Amino acid sequence: MQQDLAPTPTAPIVDPGIIEDYHAHIYYDPATTRDRAARLRERVAAAFPEAKIGRWHDELVGPHLRSMYQIAFPRALLASLLPWLMLNRDDLTILVHPETGNAYADHTQHAAWLGGVLPLNADVLRGATKP
Repeated sequence: MQQDLAPTPTAPIVDPGIIEDYHAHIYYDPATTRDRAARLRERVAAAFPEAKIGRWHDELVGPHLRSMYQIAFPRALLASLLPWLMLNRDDLTILVHPETGNAYADHTQHAAWLGGVLPLNADVLRGATKP
């Protein structure tokens, strides 16, 4: 027997053109996996010179509850850098998200995780938008 389902409201379509660039956050443990994170960092820098590799953050920063560094990259690199990270992440967990001007949504609703989902302190991002 088929059930009648009430129509559900649909979310509005958002133009991906609002994406300015992307960030990949590479998570590591300073005591056990920093060497793998360093090797990945070097490989990304060599393979994708257009990517901007950020500072090491052994201490927690922003919404991140693990040590990490960030790789910022232009939209044009997504199609090549994302699959490269998928295949070469060396068992590290990576958060990839767009930069749309809504930091909370970018780190939560618009996020893609490689290697599992880690908790974030997303509350620090509520209301954070780019000027």
